[in-house]
Amino acid sequence: MRRSKTKMQQLLDLAHKVGILHARDLKPLGIHQEFLGRFCTRGLLERVGRGLYRLPGAEVTAHHTLAEAAKAVPKGIVCLVSALNFHEIGTQIPREVWLAIDHRAARPRADYPPLRIVRFSGKSLTAGIEVHEVDGVPVRVYSPAKTVVDCFRYRNKIGLDVALEALREARRGRKCTIDDLWRYAEAGRVASVIRSYLEAMA
Repeated sequence: MRRSKTKMQQLLDLAHKVGILHARDLKPLGIHQEFLGRFCTRGLLERVGRGLYRLPGAEVTAHHTLAEAAKAVPKGIVCLVSALNFHEIGTQIPREVWLAIDHRAARPRADYPPLRIVRFSGKSLTAGIEVHEVDGVPVRVYSPAKTVVDCFRYRNKIGLDVALEALREARRGRKCTIDDLWRYAEAGRVASVIRSYLEAMA
């Protein structure tokens, strides 16, 4: 009995610490995943998605789904429309979490939150990553400048109007510098595209 109580306390302490538990978080503690089901039955935890759990009634922020996505897909990076929303650039409210993953990676099997997967490679994947803590979970998000440039790279996917709004609002809100934009634009081979729109906005 004492051993079960010890594991119970370890599990609850971990839930308090990390905000959102993934089943794999239990392995370093030597706790079997069956404890998660027991805790849900007893009302000590609630299941929020495949392998994702949190304390009942836990306070969550407006970006809580990003934390859930980060736990479900640890190597994913919040990008495009979701990154715009996180950085408060423009008016887009995504219905899915847009995540960038390596072009060679297997498609995530997460059933929650809803994901929109975009495949990046090389420096397009690794450059401009910031780490923000959301509800106790480290979340990787592309920087404002990288996000704006990515919107132009993927303008056929998200719409040119979204990319233009992102560029205009990022400049107006001083979310990034022109130098930052040029650096990512040149690396992403969209410098000539962005230049024409910057000149039109001048």
